[in-house]
Amino acid sequence: MQTTVIVKKGIVFLVMASALFLGSCKSKQALIQNNATAPSEELKTNEIIGKHYDVKTDFSTIYIKSNVRFDNGSQTQNLAAEIRIKKDEQILVSLRFLGITMAKASITPDKVSYYEKVKGTYFEGDFSGLSQWLGTDLDYNKIQNMLLGESLDDLRKGKYLQTLDALAYQLVDKANNTTHKTFYIDAANFKVRKQQVIQTDKGRKIEIKYGNFTAFDKNMLPKQVHIEAIQEKGKTDINLEYEDINFNQSLSFPYSVPNGYKRIIIN
Repeated sequence: MQTTVIVKKGIVFLVMASALFLGSCKSKQALIQNNATAPSEELKTNEIIGKHYDVKTDFSTIYIKSNVRFDNGSQTQNLAAEIRIKKDEQILVSLRFLGITMAKASITPDKVSYYEKVKGTYFEGDFSGLSQWLGTDLDYNKIQNMLLGESLDDLRKGKYLQTLDALAYQLVDKANNTTHKTFYIDAANFKVRKQQVIQTDKGRKIEIKYGNFTAFDKNMLPKQVHIEAIQEKGKTDINLEYEDINFNQSLSFPYSVPNGYKRIIIN
């Protein structure tokens, strides 16, 4: 299978790296299993938000092995990912193809670094350039929350218009601006089932769906994460299937850019 590299913005939401599509084999669309139930009662908005934070993931470290599928509409590629998280301090992501590390990213509250092997390039910088490049504000907490099925924003700081559907409480951000945010809180476990950020004036949309919630001692995590990023130039789908999750192990976070790699600048 011939190796091909496509630079895609979509994977930046996962590892802050250039997407590596190795080959052009198509695969079937992953299905999100929500295993949710209808609300037993209609709660007030502040009660819903309170219950969401009552079940916030409590951990010191998390180690995740995942399958990842990237689809940009013309090519699809399956890779393996290893995700290490030290709560509120560092995320380390490795992407592998046939056991070979093809890209690696280190994310901290102050810095984003990544390198990719095929073209021998690397990036180091803060979140400001990446946020402008992607068209949505990013920071460390949002990336950590996205991977764990938590709300991207601190819901306790906003005001929301609440509606109720068959499976979730829908909270629409009432902020009067060009960015529209909606959060769907699962009626059974109060985790996030789906969250959307839409910039209608720029033709941008990010939608993240979660499914197959699984209990791990005192925590509950989704084992399926589907990220859909739509921009004027096209759409990117990223599907993660968490295969192995371990809490509170002693983890190392090895990261260094190989010698001879060329630094890139994101404008």
